[in-house]
Formats: sequence, structure tokens, C-alpha cells
Amino acid sequence: MTTTENSTVMPQGGSDSLWHGPMRRILLSSFSGSVIEFYDFVLYVMAAAVVFPHVFFSNLSPTMATISSFVTLAVGYVGRPLGGVIFGHFGDKLGRKGVLVTTMLLMGISTMAIGLLPSNELIGVMAPILLITCRVVQGVAVGGEWGGAMLIALENAPGGKRGFAASFASLGAPAGAMLATGSISLTSMLPEDQFLSWGWRIPFLLSFLLVLVGMVIRLKVSESPLFQALDQEAEKRKVPILEVLRRYPMQAGLGIIVAISQLTIDGIATSWAVNHVVELGADRTAILNLKILGSVALLIAAIISARLSDRLGRRLPLIVGIVAALIFVFPMLNLIQTGTEGGFATAVIIGQFIQGFILGPLAAFLAELFPTRLRFTGASLCFQTASALGSGFTPLIATSLVAAGGGIAVLGWAWMGVLAVCLVGILIAAESRTRDLSAI
Repeated sequence: MTTTENSTVMPQGGSDSLWHGPMRRILLSSFSGSVIEFYDFVLYVMAAAVVFPHVFFSNLSPTMATISSFVTLAVGYVGRPLGGVIFGHFGDKLGRKGVLVTTMLLMGISTMAIGLLPSNELIGVMAPILLITCRVVQGVAVGGEWGGAMLIALENAPGGKRGFAASFASLGAPAGAMLATGSISLTSMLPEDQFLSWGWRIPFLLSFLLVLVGMVIRLKVSESPLFQALDQEAEKRKVPILEVLRRYPMQAGLGIIVAISQLTIDGIATSWAVNHVVELGADRTAILNLKILGSVALLIAAIISARLSDRLGRRLPLIVGIVAALIFVFPMLNLIQTGTEGGFATAVIIGQFIQGFILGPLAAFLAELFPTRLRFTGASLCFQTASALGSGFTPLIATSLVAAGGGIAVLGWAWMGVLAVCLVGILIAAESRTRDLSAI
């Protein structure tokens, strides 16, 4: 980092604008990198709902094919906490920037490989095995991406605007989801046999071009000044994940619980609802197009709540979002159960707006739980573990409950129980908006 950048980009002071030269580049890198990473990750989610049961599990019954496809989806989410721990270790020991470059390359290669995989009709059981392998690499990559992209923005931002700056890594998720859903929706307009044969592969192969663009932006970003200020000699003897679990178990537990509130909505709206409504007879392309509107609602809500979190604190928007989610559980599930495009649109747009309201302050809330020397590992552990439990297993659990005859009533009560625990978690947590990051 140059002397000019050091004097301009400061975590607790400096310029009060997020849009001066170095900070603008940092925010662009955080946002664009997350867009690309989550384009790849959500592309798999969409394909798992409408493509993979027919391509990689065509020898199974429709219900078992769907469940098997969602199992591969869950495996990717299990890889996310692993990636958070691995890349969090190196991000806390060696710096944020190098991790960001590595995770982007891993994601691009694994996503392109999925687009080249032969079906199970050609290579049998090796097809789903290779699919799972690529999915695990995707999960590990995105597990490291979010923490690095979030911290490079948060640790460079003026203190009073940390919430909004940190949200740029999260804002990349709905933007990437829109691109992913739009691309698979366009190819789904092909005749059924062509779409399932080669059309679905095009969005996966295009990922590598997006990665090249993202790499150009990311390589120009400077290291976090808070990380540079650490006494690295003193830190060399420590293992970040062990320090987090030994010294900050309460913070890690609360962070995971609060984050699950947002990510269960993601699991229902992004994967299970799309598959369920299509299985009930709704038009696949129309449903995918409507899902894009849900991502727009999520993006708008996240921007609003991130801004509010810098004025009113992190806890208030999170509490409002979780309470709204509790109220909307059964209306959302009943709307989805209608099997109509209108019901799906209403459910997903409102549901993802609520999800976005929780997402906006979440990055800053998690980051402010931990000191700089453990922040990458701690925040990543919270968010990615919640991703595995929330987004990863929710579609599988929802499909299994409905298939077993429990219906949406059992699913609804189970979901409300989870959200109630999340609400207790944020009520227990302390407000962190005014904390000095260097003093935690």
C-alpha cells in the first residue's frame, strides 16, 4: 500500500466518503468478486433444482432424484465452513488479498468443470461422484471468498460507514443470483432435450470469462491497514480457529445462530420453492424469471438495512427482519403450495425482501464480534457454518418432510422454531456499531 493510500483509507477515520479513489476500488473489488463467486454458487443451486435430477440421477424415481440432487447441493454447503476455516487461517496469518485471488480461481475452475461433466447415462456412477467433487471445491472457495471480500471493505471503511461498506460482499450474492438465474432461464427456453443435453452447460462455461474480469479488478486492491498494523511475529505461533473456539465461543455461537435466520429463507426461496412449484406444474422458465425479481427485492432490502445499521445499530434491523420472517412463514409456504406463478412470485419477492433486511447488517455484525487477528476466521466460521445448516440442508429437509407426508404444516412449525431461536440470539447479543475495530 502506498503512503497516499495509507493516509486516505483508514478504518476508523480518514475520509468520510466511501467513494474516493482507493475506497471506491476496494468496494468494487468486494462487490464484483462476490457477484462472480455467488453467480457460480447459485448457478449450481438453480441447476440442482431443475437440471441435475434429470442429468446425473436419471436412473432414480423423480422424488429420489430430487433428493439426491439436493444432497449434492448440501455437500457444497458443508464445504463452506471448511473453506472459511482454511482460508480464514491464511487470511488472518498472511493477509486478506492473497486469499481473494486464490478463491476466485478455484471457483472459476470448478464451475467450468461442472459444465463439462458427462451425464450418468455416459459414465454411470462416476458422474455424480465428479459432480460432488466439483461442488465441494465450489463450497471451499466461496467459504473463503465472503470473509475476505467483506473484511477488505470493512477494515478500510470510515468507522461510521462500516455496515454499508461490509454489505458490499453480501450485496454481491443477490446480484450474482440474478445473473445465475437469468442465464439458466435463458437457456431453459431451448427445447427440453436440448436444454438438458447441452443448453444448461453454457452458463457454467461462461463463468471463466467472468473470473478473468474479476481478477483484473481484484489484483489492484491493497491490503487491509488493520491487518498491516498487526504484530505478525507475535501471531505466527497462534492457530486462529483454535483461538476463536477457545477465547470466543460465545461470540461464535451467537454469530452462527443469528446468521441462520437469513440463510434458512435462502434455502426455502432459492432452491426448494423453485423445485417444488415446478413439480406442482408451474412453467419452469416463468418461475426462474420470477426468481430474479426476488433477488432484486433482496438487493434493495439489504442496501436499506445496511444503511440503517450505520445509523441505528446492527441489532434493530436484524430484530425487525427476524420477527417479519416469523410472521411470514406460513403465508409464504401456503403461497408456494398453490403451485401458481402468482403465488410463487408473491411468496419469493416478500420472503427475499425480508431475507435482505437481515442480510444487510449481518456482515458487519459478525465481523465486529472478533478482533482483527481472528476476524477473518471468526466471521467466516459463523457465516459459512450457518450457510451449511441453513441454505445447505433446508431444501433437503423441506423436500424430505413434504415427501414423507408431513406437508407444509410440519415444515412451517419447524422453520418457526429455528427462527425463534435466532431471535433469542440477537436479543442476547450486544450492540457493536460504535466499537473500535482496533481495540476489540
